[in-house]
Parts: sequence; C-alpha cells; structure tokens
Amino acid sequence: MKKKHAAAAEAVPVGSLLPIRAAQAAARAQLLGARCADGHWEGRLSSSALSTATAVMALELAGNEELDRRMIADGQRWLIANQNADGGWGDTILSDSNISTTLICWSALRMMARRDSVAAAACQLAEKWVARVCGDTHPATLARKVAERYGRDRTFSVPILMVCALSGLLGEEDRKAWRRVLSLPFELATVPRWCFAFLRLPVVSYALPALIAIGYARFVHAPPPAPLSWVRRWAWPRVSKLLREIQPQGGGFLEATPLTSFVTIALAAAGEKTHPVADAGIGFLRRSVRADGSWPIDTNLATWATTLAIKAVAVAEKDGGFPAADGRDRLRSWLVRQQFQEVHPFTHAPPGGWAWTDLPGGVPDADDTAGALLALLALAEEDSSAPDRDLLDAASAGCQWLLGLQNRDGGMPTFCRGWGALPFDRSAPDLTAHALRAWHAWLPFLSPDLQKVIARATVQGLKFLKHAQRADGSWAPLWFGNQHLTEEENTVYGTAKVLLALAVLDSGVVLPERMVERAVAWLVSAQHQDGSWGGVAASDASIEETALALDALSAIGVEKIADVPWEALLRSAHCLVEKTSVGTRFPSAPIGFYFAKLWYFEEIYPVVWTVSALGRFLKAYPARAETDTAKLDTA
Repeated sequence: MKKKHAAAAEAVPVGSLLPIRAAQAAARAQLLGARCADGHWEGRLSSSALSTATAVMALELAGNEELDRRMIADGQRWLIANQNADGGWGDTILSDSNISTTLICWSALRMMARRDSVAAAACQLAEKWVARVCGDTHPATLARKVAERYGRDRTFSVPILMVCALSGLLGEEDRKAWRRVLSLPFELATVPRWCFAFLRLPVVSYALPALIAIGYARFVHAPPPAPLSWVRRWAWPRVSKLLREIQPQGGGFLEATPLTSFVTIALAAAGEKTHPVADAGIGFLRRSVRADGSWPIDTNLATWATTLAIKAVAVAEKDGGFPAADGRDRLRSWLVRQQFQEVHPFTHAPPGGWAWTDLPGGVPDADDTAGALLALLALAEEDSSAPDRDLLDAASAGCQWLLGLQNRDGGMPTFCRGWGALPFDRSAPDLTAHALRAWHAWLPFLSPDLQKVIARATVQGLKFLKHAQRADGSWAPLWFGNQHLTEEENTVYGTAKVLLALAVLDSGVVLPERMVERAVAWLVSAQHQDGSWGGVAASDASIEETALALDALSAIGVEKIADVPWEALLRSAHCLVEKTSVGTRFPSAPIGFYFAKLWYFEEIYPVVWTVSALGRFLKAYPARAETDTAKLDTA
C-alpha cells in the first residue's frame, strides 16, 4: 500500500515539470480573476435549447403580448439558429440531438409556425428527425417514446407530454391529446410532508411545483371519473395556496427556467393565467433572459462554483488553506451567510445546509453542503490551532445536517432522506464520498459526541460505497454524465470523486478490502494513450474528466498505493498543459447533468479542476518540484 514509484519518478527528466508549473500558475491566475464584483465566483452556465423553448412557450401563453413580443421573437431566433444539422436539438449547443429537447423545441416553434415561415421550416426539419428516431410522428408513438425514456419517473415525461399536447403534437382533439399526458396525483400535496417518503410519488422531491400545476392542468382538460374528480376539485384551492407558499421570492422555482416555465405553462393551460404564481414566474423569466435571447437551465451555481474554486486554490498551498492575500476573509463571510438558518419552505429541510446558488430559489443539498464545509476549513485562519467560533458553529451545523440526510443504506441522497429510488433522490457514490470527506476534515474540531456519531456514519457510508462499487472497480455518479457513452454514465467523474475521499480516509479508517486498488486500476486502465480521460476515444476526452482523474490519482499518489504509475500521472499533466494551451484556454464540455438528465456545461469547471489537479500533482512530488524551481531560478 505504501510503496513508492521512486524508480519511475527518477526516470522522468527534471525539466518535464516546468510547463506544468507554468500552466498551473496561469490557470490559477485566470481563476482568481474570474470573480464577480462581490468577491465570489458565479461561473456561467451554458445556454439551453430546452430552457429557451419552455421560456418562450410560457411567455407566449401567460405573458403580456406587447411587453414580451420581442423576447419571444429573440428566443425563437436563437432556437432556429442553434438547431442541429440533423434537424434536432440537444440540451446545449455542444450536445447531440435528443428526443426530449427536440419535442419541446418543436412544440415551441410549432405554436408560432403559422405566422413565421422560418419557424415553419425549422419545424419540418424537426419532424423529419423525430420520424427517423421514433419511426413515425403519430401521437401514440410520441407518447410511448417519451414514457419509455423516463420509465416510472414522471418528473420530466409529464411536462414534455404537456407541451406536446398544447402544441397539437399529441392530436388536435383536446381531451384525447391530454389523455396521453400521464396523470399526476396533485391532491397528495395536501398531506403532511413527512408522509412523502412513504407515498412513493411518481416524481422526485424537487418537482413538487410541477406535480401540483401540471397535475391540475391535466385534471382540467381530461378529468377522471367520480369520486376522484371530486377529490381533486376539492384539493385545488388548498394546493394552489401551497404552490404560492413554496414559490421563492424571486419567482423562480429552484432558480430553474425549465421548472418555472413548466409550472407557468401548466397554470395558463388550466385557465389560471392570472394566478400569482404564474405572474411571478413570468417576472423571473423576463429577468433571467440573456442578451442573445436564450436562457440557461439555472440562473447560476454561485455557491457551488465558489466552493470548488476555494478548494482548488487551497490544494496547492503548503498549509492547505486559501491565501489571505487573495480575499480569504471576504469569501469566508460570504460563504457563512449562504448557510440556511431556517427550515426550508420547499423541502422542509432543517437549518444547516447550503444550496448551489446564493439566490432565493436555492434548496439545501448534500453535495453543496459538503463542498461548503470543505471550503470553510480552507478559509480558516492559518496560524490558529482551531477554526474561529463562527466557522466551527457553521461547520457543526453543516455536519449534523448531513448526518440527518444519510439514508438507511449508508449513502447520501441529494435533497431528502428516504424518498426512494427515483433519480436525484436515491443514494449516490459521489454525494456519499463528498460527505465523508467533509466529516473527516472537520472531525478533529467537533465535540466528542458529534465525533462518535460521525464515526458510525462513516462506517455506514463506506459500506454503501463498497456495495455501489462495480465489478470493474468504478463508481457511477449522479450529477454528471458523458454523452459519448452508451449509458451516458460518467464513471471517470464518479470514481475520481470517491478516490478523493478514500485518499484522506485511508489515514484513519479501515477501508473495505481492495476498494482503493480496484478503483485505481480501473481509472488507470481508462486513460487514453495521450494521457486524457473521457469517452471511448481520445477525441471524446475533456479537460474536465482528465483533470478530475489526475486530481484523484495524485491524491492517492505514490505515497499510498503501488498501482499509480508515475508515467500515467505525468502524461495526464502534460495532456492538460496541451489541452489548455499552458493554462490559458479552457473549452468546456457538456458533462454536467441537471434535473431529469438535462445536459449542461459550466465555464468554470475546466478551469477550477485544472487548477486543482495540477496543484495537487505538483504538491504530491515536492522534491521534484523544488528541483524544477531551482532550474527555473538558474535560467
């Protein structure tokens, strides 16, 4: 376990680290320069065809004709300009066409095709693409294909079918078309929230607004027979009030354009165009449109991006802390303020967690809370024996919040404990590993009682990771994917995230037998000849995945395991140097999954993960780095 690759390391020319150091320094400078005026990071999410299409439909159905005419036209033009050559649309401008986004874009343009010949031509191309993929465009076929794509999870299939029904793709006869939209039991929103884990709802936890609004729209257009229709008619005033109560101040549910648009579209379709929730939703869409006429899937990932950046910069520092000279105190105050201090009205999550954004539509979740905890420790005063009281209080609350989220199987879900096996509510290896890292980092500073609870939770978390590890040694994550792979699973991301946790846990926790060795062997075997990772060929590789793999293998390093060949690490580092033009250019790849498997890319990801990977790689080999420094000084 502890054997080093000294011989392999010595065989590498001393000068080979010079471009790596230069790339890391340039990338670090670019990352620090990307902060907003308030001192933190916001990043920039990719524009989304799906978001743009749903926003255009919402404005068309529930907006003001005079006020929103220009915005609708701009969105329409953006959709047409970004239609793929095959006639379909992908979630981002770098994504392959898929049936979900294509149907929604086709629906949005179809509503305008009668008055616009360019939109009509785009619809014809979309129709041909759908016919090729589905065999035909009969309403029954479209409904079946959408249902098949998402299985028993109706979180996204029902909204797609709703917009198809409204645009006439499911048939011109209203009630018959709406019968093809799967029914949602919106009346169940009236039951106490703690019951949701037992109800096995057909939508995930975050989709409660869609459950209510779309369920009601479907009821209005295609009511069920009595007595169920009586129950739903009775329930509507109550769930309508609940919908208003859980809508964030800014009007955007989860700060997400698709979810907010779907709710607004459904209310308009149900004859509730003047509903306060629809009005606030339209306001959110007006404020979040971009200058080019598009919308992203979410307003921003400011908290997530900031914690990633803080951790990446801190990795290369000798003490593992974020430098005071780079704005540590300001960042610390900002991050502490993002912690939720009250029960969340949407998920009823207790205080103590963090969301992905600093905006009112955010919801506390496992990944962002773990990231915030790790970032807070990096922001502590470097010359003190323990973190400040304010940090320790925030961290204790955050650690306890994560403990309350842990599922019975030992894994961590995203938002709500015990909701079941639907996507984004089930336990996930990447989320579990992140929580384990956060607990382990703060463990020495917490109370003895909390330390004991975390020790037990860590054992349970490791049991989950052992169970979730695949036969080949890899782990599949929840929130990231790879569109070049058949199952779209990004096992490079998942395995890297788990290894980053196991690298620190190995120093004080007994790990399941050969868990690390198997994971490292798989990750090394997945590397391309040019040193990159991602997809089935080097041409499919990304900066993001290459950096994540290098980061994880460097964390395990030659200090911990004999199966990490130095050549693989060095080749990967030089690959990043080349791909980023020595730390100056960072093209993004659509590796991110959003809700319901919507693809996105985030401009900060390749920068932040390159900074972290190269920083950790150089720090893992201090003797060689010192030699390179001496040579650089001599030169």
